[in-house]
Amino acid sequence: MMTDKADNIADMAECGIANIAEREAASLEEALFTADYDGALLRPSPNFGDRRDGKQPYMLIMHYTAMATAEEAELRLTDPQSQVSAHYLVREDGTIVQLVAESKRAWHAGLAFWRGESDVNSCSIGIEIAYAAEPAGQPYPARQIKAVRALAQDILARHTAIKPPYVLGHSDVAPERKIDPGATFPWRKMARAGVGLYAPPVPACGCGWALSPGARGRAVAVFQAMLARYGYDIGVTGLFDSRTEWVTKAFQAHFRPARVDGRIDISTIQTLRRLLALAAAFV
Repeated sequence: MMTDKADNIADMAECGIANIAEREAASLEEALFTADYDGALLRPSPNFGDRRDGKQPYMLIMHYTAMATAEEAELRLTDPQSQVSAHYLVREDGTIVQLVAESKRAWHAGLAFWRGESDVNSCSIGIEIAYAAEPAGQPYPARQIKAVRALAQDILARHTAIKPPYVLGHSDVAPERKIDPGATFPWRKMARAGVGLYAPPVPACGCGWALSPGARGRAVAVFQAMLARYGYDIGVTGLFDSRTEWVTKAFQAHFRPARVDGRIDISTIQTLRRLLALAAAFV
């Protein structure tokens, strides 16, 4: 027969197991949800939380998975050990998979910043696009982009706080860490469909005046101030440092993809000016 002490230990163990089971059941119930996008397949990920400080989505962030297949990416995005997720994954064939409810905070942006906001996850919806990224320069499949466009249009129609300057790439909000969705992502076509903001880029000739890393002076400071005004996380120092180079590459990949070299040239400056003029309507 068990002693009183043994009985207490057994009772505590039983209660502990019951509490763990209850917590796991609660987590599973919270992970289950109805698809926000009609037609999306549900593959609930455990990697999410509540949006902080009452924040609601006013950004839409595009990513690519940089993995061999959508299946491989889906496994990672639903693996509790990975600590990463997104609200949606768009497979190569255009199938849309929802992983996290839009009302919840998915873990897709990481350390990021846009227009004064450093908790990008709490105020954004993230779309992962199954895209291997290698070999470099390969186009996204047309049916996949069609699905991304339709999904984004639906999200924007339901979340009217997301304005065109807040439809961004992961590289825009984390330029030193990320390069997705890359220079081959069709931002121009997306903007024509009402997804994001895009100004016709001034052609890049690769000749003439340009500033390279290490340059100093007023021209660098003015360009940095323009990037910061649009939303990028960059200080106005007048020094063309590594941060300025990464942010310049992020800007070029999104808005002047014909040449992504990180140099401050006439084409990049004039394209940014055009963009700021368009963005003024949404301030």
